[in-house]
Amino acid sequence: MKRILLLLLGWCGWCAVWACTSAVVSGRATPDGRPLLWKHRDTDFLQNHVEYVRGERYDFIAVVNSADYSLKKEAWIGVNSAGFALMNTQSYNLVDVKEGEERGVANGRAIHRALELCATVDDFRHYLDTLRKPSGIEANFGVIDARGGAVMFEVDDYAYKAYDANDPQVAPDGYVARTNFSVSGTYGPGAGVVRYQEAVRVLEPLAREQAITPGRIFTDLSRSFHHCLLDVDLRQPPFTGEDASGWFVDQDFIPRGSTSCSVVVQGVKPDEDAGLSTMWTLLGYPPTGVAVPLWVDERLPDGVRLDNALSTSPFSYYSLRLKDKVFGLKWGMGSERYLHWTLLYDRTGKGYMQRLAPAEERIRRQAESLLEKWRRKGHRDRRDMRAFYDSLAKDESWNLFNELYNMNQ
Repeated sequence: MKRILLLLLGWCGWCAVWACTSAVVSGRATPDGRPLLWKHRDTDFLQNHVEYVRGERYDFIAVVNSADYSLKKEAWIGVNSAGFALMNTQSYNLVDVKEGEERGVANGRAIHRALELCATVDDFRHYLDTLRKPSGIEANFGVIDARGGAVMFEVDDYAYKAYDANDPQVAPDGYVARTNFSVSGTYGPGAGVVRYQEAVRVLEPLAREQAITPGRIFTDLSRSFHHCLLDVDLRQPPFTGEDASGWFVDQDFIPRGSTSCSVVVQGVKPDEDAGLSTMWTLLGYPPTGVAVPLWVDERLPDGVRLDNALSTSPFSYYSLRLKDKVFGLKWGMGSERYLHWTLLYDRTGKGYMQRLAPAEERIRRQAESLLEKWRRKGHRDRRDMRAFYDSLAKDESWNLFNELYNMNQ
């Protein structure tokens, strides 16, 4: 891992439009032995919702672009009824593109199609092997399955290389992280090196303690304001307190103004029902959002579904509305890069991020209690699930979103 870090330090840290941070985590690095798949998505398409799809072989749920899903049928992270989960991060050093060409034009379509066809990591290998070439793909694809598989594939137009998180020779600590470069790609170009370093800084000690969980990922990565290159943490002095300016530049933190969602799929053990696979989904800007658990079913909570009046999902809409206040400086060209940090976090505990944290914690505890009940029974109870979804519609977080938005008007 350290050799990879040294190699990547010479790579370009340019912040790409299609940028993401991700990890595939084997059961070796989690407290309960269940694999995890994480995607923190950065994109031009900030309005996202979750779609339920009746697939050719397997039904699935996936995060999609609210603006163009019906036209393009692209997905960016999802899980299907077989317990197979898939996501991508755009790579920038696998394919030489000509001026005017779009990188990875088929990435989203490939995820959508694979989710309805594949049940295992090996199925996904076969899927890649049988794609027409050139495939139009340039991405790192993270995969987990209900058999405990956890693999990162680096895929270009013609070939791929796999990095198995279960293989101690490949992943000594049981995880594989990626941002916007591929280790098998051309040395030199690439993106996301600082974010990669931050992900490794957080994941490595957690993995060694078998302590990587969805909650730790959301708290310690999706909402991290630690910057490895600058060696600063905005939660620490001098960025908090009465003498702090309250502002900082939004550059190479994992959560950024371009973030549209952060999602962790929690898989199952090989002897468990695949229907217990859980997609913990945080739509919008993670510091101003709340993560909720979802399962593969035609019934989804209204908060994550497309609301035509909002042109996105309600959770995405309310989170992005708060984010716009955080990035509300309008002093000319480039001013949108300034982060109003004290709106998110302040010494009195009244920042957006601090006020929303208890709501997410309450939802997480309720969901984990439900999951434990289902695991003892050996299957998911749809009545319990639907009652839980109904409770989300009445959760006090909706009032809290509005209260926070109306503060400091």
